[in-house]
Amino acid sequence: MAGSFAYQQASADPIATPTVEYLVVAGGGGGGGAYGGGGGGGGLLTATGYSITSGSPITVTVGGGGTGGVTGAKGDNGTISVFGSITSSGGGGGTGYSDPNGTIGGSGGGSNSAGGSAGSGVVGQGNNGGQGSSAGNGGGGGGGGKVSVGGAGVAGTGGNGGTGLDSSISGTVTYYAGGGGGGTESGAGGTGGSGVGGNGSSGTNFTGRNGTVNSGGGGGGGGYPPSNFDIGGAGGSGIVIIRYADTYAAASNTTGSPNVIVAGGYRVYKWTSSGSITF
Repeated sequence: MAGSFAYQQASADPIATPTVEYLVVAGGGGGGGAYGGGGGGGGLLTATGYSITSGSPITVTVGGGGTGGVTGAKGDNGTISVFGSITSSGGGGGTGYSDPNGTIGGSGGGSNSAGGSAGSGVVGQGNNGGQGSSAGNGGGGGGGGKVSVGGAGVAGTGGNGGTGLDSSISGTVTYYAGGGGGGTESGAGGTGGSGVGGNGSSGTNFTGRNGTVNSGGGGGGGGYPPSNFDIGGAGGSGIVIIRYADTYAAASNTTGSPNVIVAGGYRVYKWTSSGSITF
């Protein structure tokens, strides 16, 4: 043979580690009890170009939703979600009758009908909650959402929760981090933001509705019947999603059992419980 050459099969490994796109949504705040304000949506951070170091595990934390307030109590804040150096703040709890000042969070909780101030949102992560009204039968303010502030309560009507963000990072357009609706005594409760925040209580349903699981939605505010069933809804738990071009290899290791999808030119990793990823 005059000459020879070695045939080299194309490698399936990437020539470099990818940068990734991420969506990090914290847990939503719980709704307040007794004419309660809606819980704020969990803080939401999303961007492209997050740099990866090969062989170094990246921590993933998925935050839980805050518990709703009972009787006149304020709802609890949601807890943080984390991807590496990215941390989103939990949504602020909605106020209750006995504690009317709203709670700061990723998005702020709404104030109730006794007065007081709505909670502020963290800049870049969410918006402020809405103000409650003491007129008539009162109406709690809606919790803030990623895209807009919570609606104000009016006489006998709770404010609507702030709008969440629609994202297609998972491959399906989905809303995240909507605020919870405010509660009222005998009128109409506010509507949860973007279908993921919980609806506020009304004159026929004195318990606020929960935020949607793994959406970071805020819980709805409770009502005020002649009993102790005026409970705010719980905030929805958070979620962490990343994706990168499928021309790069799969991660070498993951924990926390992420759902992994390869479609549309991307590898997508979606965590609903805490874990890690190593490239």
